[in-house]
Amino acid sequence: MDETFLLMLSNLLHLHNSIDPTTSLLSTTPTTAAAASSSPTTSSSPTPTSLLASSSAAPLLFFTIASVLSFIATSRTKPSSSSSQNPPPASTDTAAASAFSVSAFRALSTEHIWSLEAPLRDAQWRSLYGLSYPVFTTVVEKLKPHIALSNLSLPSDYAVAMVLSRLSHGFSAQTLASRYSLDPYLVSKITNMVTRLLATKLYPEFIKIPISRRRLIETTQAFEELTSLPNMCGAIDGSPIKLHKHNLPGNYKCRYGYPSVLLEVVADHKKIFWDVCVKAPGGTDDATHFRDSLLYNKLTSGDVWEKIINVRGHHVRPYIVGDWCYPLMSFMLTPFSRNGMGTPAQNLFDGMLMKGRSAVVEAIGLLKGRWKILQDLNVGINHVPQTIVACCVLHNLCQIAREPEPELWKDPDESGPPPRVLESEKDSYYYGESLRQALADDLHQRLSSR
Repeated sequence: MDETFLLMLSNLLHLHNSIDPTTSLLSTTPTTAAAASSSPTTSSSPTPTSLLASSSAAPLLFFTIASVLSFIATSRTKPSSSSSQNPPPASTDTAAASAFSVSAFRALSTEHIWSLEAPLRDAQWRSLYGLSYPVFTTVVEKLKPHIALSNLSLPSDYAVAMVLSRLSHGFSAQTLASRYSLDPYLVSKITNMVTRLLATKLYPEFIKIPISRRRLIETTQAFEELTSLPNMCGAIDGSPIKLHKHNLPGNYKCRYGYPSVLLEVVADHKKIFWDVCVKAPGGTDDATHFRDSLLYNKLTSGDVWEKIINVRGHHVRPYIVGDWCYPLMSFMLTPFSRNGMGTPAQNLFDGMLMKGRSAVVEAIGLLKGRWKILQDLNVGINHVPQTIVACCVLHNLCQIAREPEPELWKDPDESGPPPRVLESEKDSYYYGESLRQALADDLHQRLSSR
């Protein structure tokens, strides 16, 4: 029996004996109790003093109180003993944890962050969620209608904040669940939902090819100011995204020796991605991944851009640049050599091309530096592509808002042989080869005459 209850019962007995010393609670007989209960009542209600002073009523009163206390003590004990065998429904636990977590988030945002001036508030917000409060509210407002349709028990701002915290710090579901007093399964479920919405609903708005004339001219002019090469509209590169799981097929092992998937991005001069592709295990080479992408199909099937210039008799449409791991084509220009063994004009061209390519290298460094989960991705393999694409969407949001840039994550240097030329690409390859030489000669002549 519960010690607290025994103590209460003992005190009750002492109290009773001090009031009615002639009668013991333990010796009260049913007859006495019946007599007390059958005694007629007076017209006036008895006062507490007269009730306690009655030697016949006091035992029954204290017996009743003791019974009630015993029932309370028993009811407190039973649930605790049975809870280990039959835990409450998960929905009850989730609701309680959600309420606790939401209140904790509200307290954080109102009592601490909101008491700061805007610059300090945004700095604090970035340290927690990877972006400033205005960008955070933009994400929440755009996702809120879609999150509302999911019948999630958490408010939209809390769900987004929790996922951003995981993406920016690289937390596992278990770590985040412990921090926010949630079930790890619920954390994974919310993460998958928010990243899926970012990768599908926000992708078309924030990641798109620069087709409009205004944006295309802005991009090509900015690259020309940087490299002196005309009509360059983007730089492409691939980067392995390390996976936390190790029990994966061998084709997931990248050239650096760890399991991964391959990310391919094209960036503009502002280090904003205008194309993202995640379709291949880490062991796939960049050229194969590019040839399997939707971008490759668009560029080979027709003219995406109408802006055409003439360089030494060559019609030069907007093109992207890549390193020697990508195929040379009319819309994809690569260096002549990787070791500076070309002519002066060719070496000059290679230097300027790699200068333009630095935009995408830095963009990938910012992506992995800001969203640290991409340094060791700890989500289910089926959710890997959407998580990576979601981080690319968030990267663009930060670049558009001109968020402070974090320290760049440095990938190992590129390696590997140049890709072979496919039969279907020969015409484009030969034109790209001629075009590249014309651009190199034109560049050398212009810069030499200055």
